[in-house]
Amino acid sequence: MSEAELHVMQARMRGGVLSKARRGELQVPLPVGFLYDAQSQVMLDPDQQVQQSIRFLFESFRRLGSAGAVVKAFRNTKLLFPHRPRGGPQDGELIWVKLGITQTLFVLHNPRYAGAFVFGRTRTRRTLAGARQHKVPQEEWHTLLRGAHPGYISWEEYQENERRLQENAHALGPDRRKSPPREGPALLQGLVICGICGERMKVIYHVRSGIRVPDYLCDGRTVDDPQPVCQWISGAQVDSVVGQLLLEIMTPFAIEVSLAVQQELQARLEEVDRLRKEQVERARYEADLARHRYMRVDPDHRLVADTLETDWNRKLRALQEAQHGYEQQRQKDRVTIDEELRTRLHTLTNDFPRLWHDPNTPDRERKRLVRLLVEDVTLIKREQLLIHVRFHGGATKTVHLPFPRRVTVTPQAVVSEVDRLLDEHSYEAIARMLNERGFVSGYGKQFGGRMIARITIEYSLKSRFDRLRERGMMTLNEMAQRLGISTTHVKIWRAAGLLRAHLCNDKNEYLYEDPRPNPPRKARGVRLSKRLPGIENVPYCPTEVQCEA
Repeated sequence: MSEAELHVMQARMRGGVLSKARRGELQVPLPVGFLYDAQSQVMLDPDQQVQQSIRFLFESFRRLGSAGAVVKAFRNTKLLFPHRPRGGPQDGELIWVKLGITQTLFVLHNPRYAGAFVFGRTRTRRTLAGARQHKVPQEEWHTLLRGAHPGYISWEEYQENERRLQENAHALGPDRRKSPPREGPALLQGLVICGICGERMKVIYHVRSGIRVPDYLCDGRTVDDPQPVCQWISGAQVDSVVGQLLLEIMTPFAIEVSLAVQQELQARLEEVDRLRKEQVERARYEADLARHRYMRVDPDHRLVADTLETDWNRKLRALQEAQHGYEQQRQKDRVTIDEELRTRLHTLTNDFPRLWHDPNTPDRERKRLVRLLVEDVTLIKREQLLIHVRFHGGATKTVHLPFPRRVTVTPQAVVSEVDRLLDEHSYEAIARMLNERGFVSGYGKQFGGRMIARITIEYSLKSRFDRLRERGMMTLNEMAQRLGISTTHVKIWRAAGLLRAHLCNDKNEYLYEDPRPNPPRKARGVRLSKRLPGIENVPYCPTEVQCEA
């Protein structure tokens, strides 16, 4: 058979496949949750536990907004997810495994769960390095038949899930436009846009008095193209203004929102409880099936009977563990919803601001409330701070604030003490003295030389150098010119006690007093220890003035 004939046969076979795909009749492997019936039509898996597990996954994503959060929800509630392996000894069998991020993304991105038949979502490109497969946009799919079979979600919800996943992916991509709400206290995380360059501003945290405080930083242009930072804005004041604005908007709907939250939490717990109960029922069914197998075996076949008895015991242990876990989690949920959560919700239904400021309200939930109303927030720092809030639907609100000043964290008593000690001591000496007296900084840490230097600059205190210069002291070079000697000899004479010097910083640099009217002079052949016998040489101490001759 020639190469041409083989090519024609392959082309005809490929054309037949594409023709069946165009009509929606091509049978392809189905994802978990779907099966083929006797007429080769796609149907939902008749196992109700499988259906409810998949619906719970989509419901969790609708509520939480990210695939990682869905995985955490399954892990926290100790729920398993159905899986049908392809190939191997368990080919096509239904097993239950822990849900992972890869499987979650596969389910969310798969249009079959929206009841659509698709073909040609990927293209294979052959290169010298081998075949490579890549995804193509939806408008380039070969076949897309909506409503071809029953699904778990609507096509509109599938499109919304794709949009949210794309936004979450942008948080790590080059556009970096949005990101799902996370656990940090920054209220506008993922929503702030720089008003200068248009990039999304990221959040950085620093600890102040034991509390994490956010700042909004725009360095989007520095990722691939190093340029100066556009804006660096303190986030505490911005979050406070936006939060107050939302409280003013939400006041008329406080009761409805609180009741909706309560109903959602109740329905969520009931759904989880039903799934756990079905896991117990499945374990009981498997234990009963193992018992029937063991009872029907011929007693003379001891090897078979021993194997079936071992399998029965294993199923019984699994049933006992499932029942124990179900009762424990059910009791925990009942205490939470009945005694604590229900009481708090009924107490706060008439006071939404108190719910907003409640310290027990997770930051992530507060951020979700913000995203229900706010599309994005644009910040511009000039003579004033401009906060431009854009709500869903197109409504906007602009707030002008004075330029945010840095919050003072150093106690005034410490600043006054530093100002007094600078007359006689260096930065390191002052830090050591403050630590010995039990003083701490505004961050609750011990002082250091650099910290004292920063306090001197921030509070416009005169430095140690300026104070000594005002008293008429001379630098090393000035003293060398005054005496007509080298700077090295000036240091030697200071160490020998012939010159009186004062430590001016932590670099072991000194300022010198004018030795008039009788400055020391060179005396060849006379030891330094025998010169000026009336002057005492006192060893150097960093916490005191340099010893005089």
